[in-house]
Amino acid sequence: MPNREQCSAFGLIIIGNEILDARRQDAHFEAAMRILKARSIAMAYSMIMPDVPEIIDSQLGWAMGRPEPFFCCGGIGSTPDDYTRECAARVAGVPIERHSEGEAILRERLGDRCTEQRLRMIDFPKGAVLIPNPVNRIPGFRIGNGHFLPGFPEMAQSMMEWVLENWYEEGEECVSAKLLLPGAREADLVPIMEVFIATNPELTFSSLPMYMEDRGPVVELGVKGPPDAVEDGLGYLKMLLDTEEVEWE
Repeated sequence: MPNREQCSAFGLIIIGNEILDARRQDAHFEAAMRILKARSIAMAYSMIMPDVPEIIDSQLGWAMGRPEPFFCCGGIGSTPDDYTRECAARVAGVPIERHSEGEAILRERLGDRCTEQRLRMIDFPKGAVLIPNPVNRIPGFRIGNGHFLPGFPEMAQSMMEWVLENWYEEGEECVSAKLLLPGAREADLVPIMEVFIATNPELTFSSLPMYMEDRGPVVELGVKGPPDAVEDGLGYLKMLLDTEEVEWE
């Protein structure tokens, strides 16, 4: 088993026509957010794609070229519309082959019902490492920085937890803080935002204009990062606002 890797962020790819045409409600995003947050790992990106090989190839190529690891849920079954395994192999530049360890697992689990069609479920990219599935024992796989899981949320969630527990270190503690600026206009705050972002590159900064029924227009400024950096950054942001005589609370 590989040594645990340092990880501060994970991507998420969800594949399935049934989500895009509203036959199913996605459950992967919320689960992944919860699982990652519990380990102080950020969500780097999330996308939902159809079962279209050209699109899957394009986006897997993008994701596999990025530095952070990612989960990919869906499309690794044995039916003709399951393209993800072949796409992952094509993008990784390796052939598809039957995984010997995966075949042994399926033959033990299915016995006489282990048909050629079912064995296709463990035809994985050459060099793939298995990801165990505690629900029905049919594994997913890892190739490069991609972790490929079933489309069934109850399986994918437990497999996400296994991946993070066994292969990745928990992220650094991360906290967030916010300031409310009643009556402010976001466009007027841009010079302050630019100075703050340039001075605090280790922090994630956000600006969210909103309307509150009891207060009217409000701008919410948020900062996120390591506790000490957030505390220092928030103090600096308050100083910038005070200098420009912008009310905050």
